[in-house]
Amino acid sequence: MSDVTPKQPMENSSTGNRSNGKNSMQKTAYLALYTVLALIIYLVECQLPPLTAVPGIKLGLSNIVTLILLRDASFLDCFKVLLARILLASLFAGQFMSFLYSFAGGMLCLIVMYLINKLLCGHYILLTSMLGAVCHNLAQLIVAYFVAGVFLVYFPFLMIAGIITGFFTGLTAHLIRPYLIRSKALTPFSPKSDGGN
Repeated sequence: MSDVTPKQPMENSSTGNRSNGKNSMQKTAYLALYTVLALIIYLVECQLPPLTAVPGIKLGLSNIVTLILLRDASFLDCFKVLLARILLASLFAGQFMSFLYSFAGGMLCLIVMYLINKLLCGHYILLTSMLGAVCHNLAQLIVAYFVAGVFLVYFPFLMIAGIITGFFTGLTAHLIRPYLIRSKALTPFSPKSDGGN
């Protein structure tokens, strides 16, 4: 008995380490999957004709992925997916300015949506999305001001567009998320059992 007892904590520790390692690998794989998904959505959107004559107005469909992850994943995980998507998209576009605009808009959007999501306990995803989209456009407008001196001319158009497109992406994320929960596609991020409400 004295030979067996000391080995149990080591066995439990070893089992726990293997479990943590497996969960970490699974989480990394899912983050890569969501990054690829966001990138594909972004590239498809780039092929769509412009919504309006005002430059900078886009649907921002790749933000759907960020919205879905916000409810379950950590800020760091969301940031990893966002940054990887922006880097890969800029690499395909071959333009540094594309990275600058996307990073500024994406970061401010993520920070604002994360704070609102925490403040509202994960509810009101439409409001979260709309405010995030507005902040995304605002950040890109500020970059455009320092780069090209463009600001006030497009400000009202981009703010209105942010509300409209944010509503659309928020609604889409709200409708898709329950299906992802049922398919256990959010399992590595400890999903809540609220059914996406």
